[in-house]
Amino acid sequence: MVAWSGDNDRMRNEPSQNGAGSDGPTAAEVRMLTTSVVYADQWLTFRRDEIERNDGSRGTYAFVQKRNFALIIPAENGGFHLVEEYRYPLGRRGWSFPQGGFPHDESGTAEELARLELAQETGLRTARLTHLGTVAAGHGMTNQYGEYFLATELTPGPSDLEPEELDLRCAWVPRDEFEEMVSDRRIVDDSTLAAYALLLLAERRGDVDIS
Repeated sequence: MVAWSGDNDRMRNEPSQNGAGSDGPTAAEVRMLTTSVVYADQWLTFRRDEIERNDGSRGTYAFVQKRNFALIIPAENGGFHLVEEYRYPLGRRGWSFPQGGFPHDESGTAEELARLELAQETGLRTARLTHLGTVAAGHGMTNQYGEYFLATELTPGPSDLEPEELDLRCAWVPRDEFEEMVSDRRIVDDSTLAAYALLLLAERRGDVDIS
C-alpha cells in the first residue's frame, strides 16, 4: 500500500497485506518464495520473483519497482497550465500536467514533491495545494503510486529544469481546449487523464471549485 497519509509522512512504497477496502483479504494471496534483481539503475528496479498462490500452484512474477510520484493540476482563469516534452518510449511529443519523482538521493513528503515539481517544470508557485487522491500507476507491472494535487492561487517564478527536461515547453490552455487535446490525442498521458477524472469527482462532491 502507499504509505502517504499526510504532510509529515515520507513518500515510500510498501507491499500491501490487505485487500482494497474493508472487505478485502487480511493476508497476501500470493506468497513470495525467492526474489532476484534483473536490472537496476537510479530510477527503477526490475524484479523477478518466484511465487506460490493460495492453491499451492507456483509461478513467476516480474515487475518494476519505482518510487512514488506526484502530479499537479495548476489551475487558474478557467484553464490549466500544461507541459510538453518528447517521450522516448512513444517516439513523440505529448502534453501533460506537471509530474515527477524525487531524485534517487532525495526524499520528502508528497506535498513537498508536488511543490518542487510544479516550480521546476513551470516556474509556478502555489499558495493552495489540495490533495485529490492516490492512484496506482500500473497495478499489473509496477508498485508505483501517484499522489494527485490541485494547485491554485499561483504566482510565476523561475523554472529549474533537469537536463532531461531541457526540451520542455509550458502553456496555459482553457478547459475546453484541454478536453479537445484529449480527443485529438495531443494528450495521451494516462496520469493526466486520471488527474482530470479525480478533479471532476472532487468538483461533483463540492470539495473544490476552479470556475
